Formats: sequence, C-alpha cells, structure tokens
Amino acid sequence: MTTATNEPSLSSTPSGHDPAHALTSIRRSIPQDWDEQVDLFAIVKLDSGGFVRGWNLGAERIKGYHEDEILGSHFSRFYREEDRRRAKPDLLLAAAQRDGHVEDTGWRVRSDGSEFWARVTISAIRSDQGQVRGFVKIVRDLTAEKRAADERSALQRTFAHDLLSPVTALRGYLDLIGEELPPDHRLLRLAGEASDHIIAMAQSLMTDVDTATQRGRRRASLDLIARGAVSLVLPGDAPGRVVFGQMDAVPVWGDVLGLRRAIANVLENAAKYSDDLIEIDAFETDEGAAVRVRDRGRGIHADDLASITDEGNRGRLADAGDGGHGIGLASVRRVVSEHGGTLRITSTLGEGTSVTITIPRADDDIDAEPAG
Repeated sequence: MTTATNEPSLSSTPSGHDPAHALTSIRRSIPQDWDEQVDLFAIVKLDSGGFVRGWNLGAERIKGYHEDEILGSHFSRFYREEDRRRAKPDLLLAAAQRDGHVEDTGWRVRSDGSEFWARVTISAIRSDQGQVRGFVKIVRDLTAEKRAADERSALQRTFAHDLLSPVTALRGYLDLIGEELPPDHRLLRLAGEASDHIIAMAQSLMTDVDTATQRGRRRASLDLIARGAVSLVLPGDAPGRVVFGQMDAVPVWGDVLGLRRAIANVLENAAKYSDDLIEIDAFETDEGAAVRVRDRGRGIHADDLASITDEGNRGRLADAGDGGHGIGLASVRRVVSEHGGTLRITSTLGEGTSVTITIPRADDDIDAEPAG
C-alpha cells in the first residue's frame, strides 16, 4: 500500500485553532437543565441506594409523578408488586453496578396504578476511584408499539390456526382417497406433498409468532392453561377424545401463550398418533407444577427417546402419511427450558406415550389470573 505525502490531510487543523476551545464552546452552549427538557424519555437519577435524586420532564410525563412527589422515594415504587417481591429492582441495580449498565424490558407502574410497557437502561455512575456514586435510569414507553405488535401477532396466529385446521382435514381426506387408489398414484402423491408443505408452513408460522412476540409473563393456573390447549387443538372432539383426570389449580408464573402452545403441541402429537382416548392431568410435584398427557398410540422407539425433541427428528416409526416436520416437540422443549422446567417423555411400543411438562410453581401469595 502507498501513501500520498503531497496532499493536505483532511483532518488537519487550521493554524491558531484550538480543538479544545471548540469543545468548551459546545459545552457552554448546552443548558444546565438539558436533560430536564427531554420529554420523550424518562431520565431518572438515583443515588447509590436506588433513591430518586433527579427527575426530568419525560419522567413526569411517562410515570405521572411530579418531582416533589417522587424525590427521595426508592425507585422500586415503579415496579409491580410481584417484581418487588422477587427483588427485581435490587437485582437490576446489582447488575448495573457489576457490569456498568443493564437493560430490561417489561411492565412498569404509573402513579395512578396503571401499567405501561417500558424499555429501561440503568447505568452506573462512578467516581474517579471507581466507586459507584449513583445510577442514571433511562426509560422509554413502548406501550403503543407493544399493543400494535400484539395485535399483529394475534392476527398472524389466528390466520395460521384457521389455515391449519382445514388443511389438516384435507390431508385426512387424501389419506381416505388413497385407500381406494393405487399407492403410487402420481396426482394423489403430489396433492399429499402439497398439503404437507402447507401444514408445515402453518405450524412454523405459529411457532415463529410465539417466539418473536415479546412475552409478558404473568400469574395463571396450570389447569386452565391445559384446558385452553385442549380447546385449541380439539375444540369439537374434546368430549370424545380427552379424559381429564386430576386437574389441580396449581399456580405458575410464566408465558401463558407459550405454555399453552407447548401443551397444544403435545396434544396434537397424541391426537395424530393415537385413535384412542387421550388423558391429561395437572398436578403438583416436589419439582413444581406439572402437566401430563398420555395416549395409547403407536409409541416412540426406545432408541429415539433421547433425540425425539431435536428439531427435524420425527423418529423411526414416523411415516409419510403422518405429516409434520419434527418441530413440535422441539418447540415444547424450548418453551419448557425458557421457564426453567423439565420435559420427560416415556413410551412403550404399541401401548402409548406419556409426556410430562414440569415448571416451577408460583409464589402462594400471588393472586391467580385466568388463562383464558
């Protein structure tokens, strides 16, 4: 590489010009209360203990407190009761002190008790000796964006579900037609492949929606989540296909939509690989809250049990007429893992399969919300 030495540098400084002077001029041009004039973001100044020491116009607009109402209060006042019970505010400060800053997205509480969806960044402010003198907390209200995203996700999920039901029925009709035609009938084979592709696309769409949506965790009863999954998968066939056993109202704290979709994926497999009754139970164990789905279908080969939740693995007993691409149980495993739970699958060939999802139980003193 060559360097031209006879051309003036683009970064050269005119004679007699002091760069530090320009910087000083810029600093002097910024008003002392510049952060107080920002109203798009809440800028909250905290001391080292988390007590509010500064409050800008954006904080007043977003959180609803006047400065004289909030100065001296601990910033945990902005969090839900359940978050305070879990010491979330203190954990965030500890993370900011350890790592320099921490980001968090979730529900926060306004002065009137209403909630808003916020993206929060907390940065530690240190002295020259490295000691934490306080924190700056920047908050942006994303409630409108979340509401719009939730509406889009709900529409996408509804579309995928409404598409999946008739296409799955179509696949069943093609199987019935196949019993009357030669197995190598070209048009029937092409129609079956096309329907399988549409089913896979719809399933992937539903999985993507659940993964991409910013999930707000909340308190719910596991038996209601399980019943909601049954209504999702077998809305008309449930009385004839599903037997509800022990259905205890065990409280859980989690992503209700994700948990319901996970149980629904297990139920879909049970309905697909079994023509008999499907049993479902919700109960409490030493590990937490559990849902168990048992069918009396073909079962899973013993050599496949360790890998059946890997994406794309349908097991050696699957055949072309079953449909699917092996993403259901992989999705279940992902949701269970996100909740710090366990997924157990036991199976006996020709007798059926039992799938148990266990996640931590919620605190006893958090009131239940309906799972819907």
